[in-house]
Amino acid sequence: MTNKEKAAFVVEALERLYPETPIPLDHTDPYTLLIAVLLSAQCTDERVNKITPILFERASTPHEMVQLSVDEIKAIIRPCGLSPAKSKAIYNLSHILLDEHNGEVPDSFEALEKLPGVGHKTASVVMAQAFGVPAFPVDTHIHRLMYRWGLTTGKSVVQTERDAKKLFPREKWNSLHLQIIFYGREFSPARRVDLEKDFITATIGRKSEIKKWSNG
Repeated sequence: MTNKEKAAFVVEALERLYPETPIPLDHTDPYTLLIAVLLSAQCTDERVNKITPILFERASTPHEMVQLSVDEIKAIIRPCGLSPAKSKAIYNLSHILLDEHNGEVPDSFEALEKLPGVGHKTASVVMAQAFGVPAFPVDTHIHRLMYRWGLTTGKSVVQTERDAKKLFPREKWNSLHLQIIFYGREFSPARRVDLEKDFITATIGRKSEIKKWSNG
């Protein structure tokens, strides 16, 4: 099976499994999505969704956020981890949005990636889910599964994103990256893969991966 054939199989299977792709992070607008994605770095979506209601009750706009101190933000978001860096990033990017973007989240990769604490993956999520711009954010699930399925070398997330964009139709990127995340969480975790359930890996996976999980 060629990589193009594998990609088509993945798209068909995931469309069948996940016809709807709700965004896992609770939010109400581009700003709250941006903050939620920033908080999700090295933190589960479930935990972020427990913390953001507390934070957004205090501040759900850049103007409200800069009324808080960095220490106040840090105290609220501490359960998400990396709170010293994340609280400074949230405070500083909120100032920048007010000073340079009229309090609005910019709808360009270049402008987003200039904001404190916002890397390419975060910018990609915001562009895809807030503005509907085709993007393919690569998280640990996607990086793992693209390698497991033999669709990338796995050398870096940059290479994985590049390979994904070559293989999958552009119009599928925004939903597909979420579908792969959903599949990874449900059927193909990092450890203890069950090939009877993880049918995509069993069908198209690298021989070494299939052998590893077949041997337990």
